[in-house]
Amino acid sequence: MSKKFASHADVDEKTVSFDKLAEGVYAYTAEGDPNTGIIIGDDGVMVIDTQATPDMAQDVIRRIREVTDKPIKYVVLSHYHAVRVMGASAYNADHIIASQATYDLIVERGQFDFDSEVGRFPRLFQGVESVPGLTWPSIAFESSMTLWMGKRRVELMHVGRGHTKGDIVVWLPEEKVLFSGDLVEFGATPYTGDAYLSDWPQTLANVRALGAEKLVPGRGDALTTPETVEAAISGTQDFLTQMFESVKKGRAAGKELNEIYTETYQVLQPQFGDWVIFDHCLPFDITRAYDEAGEYPDPRIWTAERDTEMWHALQDAL
Repeated sequence: MSKKFASHADVDEKTVSFDKLAEGVYAYTAEGDPNTGIIIGDDGVMVIDTQATPDMAQDVIRRIREVTDKPIKYVVLSHYHAVRVMGASAYNADHIIASQATYDLIVERGQFDFDSEVGRFPRLFQGVESVPGLTWPSIAFESSMTLWMGKRRVELMHVGRGHTKGDIVVWLPEEKVLFSGDLVEFGATPYTGDAYLSDWPQTLANVRALGAEKLVPGRGDALTTPETVEAAISGTQDFLTQMFESVKKGRAAGKELNEIYTETYQVLQPQFGDWVIFDHCLPFDITRAYDEAGEYPDPRIWTAERDTEMWHALQDAL
């Protein structure tokens, strides 16, 4: 009997933290589940990544209402994955903002991604029936965009491809607070199934160059010192580099994906095996690395059927 997705065994409720990083700047985190950021401006609120369903977004809204009664004007999508964006409708925001590349991904694979992720992560899609449909940006930009929330300056930037081709970061230059989306993780395994592994290290260098003193990663605790910010960036890069190098080495030696998966798992497990969602991510990560090291410079679309086929093949190889 083939194993179910590792995430199916992840049924325990997580403890939510709502941390104040600066005046009017908060991080909603939950022990390695997807994070949400909140920025309160003079006349409204920005929410960065929405949770997976409108039902789950209600807890974010409740916590926002404990600190402000200002209207939620902006929802920002750091990138396109269903677990990040399907809760957007709950906020009734004036604008949903994303990169143009993220918009293009929704056109190309939005429904496939939704169907796939619901199958992978049942606990993260509580109240999935409350999702009204795909989340569509009302504003899309190519490389950068500045928003003034009253006197508060907010920079939205596409600093390179990495976790997806459309990742953006949200940067508060005055406060030196960065919301990185899944470009940076902390104590959580990077998901690279839709990644550009050749580009990601340079994108991380671009993130580092901003000089953030506080950082909200895609998953993991909010980081409040330059030292922990650097640890998160370096840790993410170490994982990506070791994983991709192992896969490229195996592919150059003419090995099949199953053998490369087993070898690379063993390379990574001692250093990274205790990171959140390690066993869930590795099959997707190594499959994408194998593709990129070969004939697929762009990520192939994950469907629910492809997920299951890949998972069984690689888990049965271990």
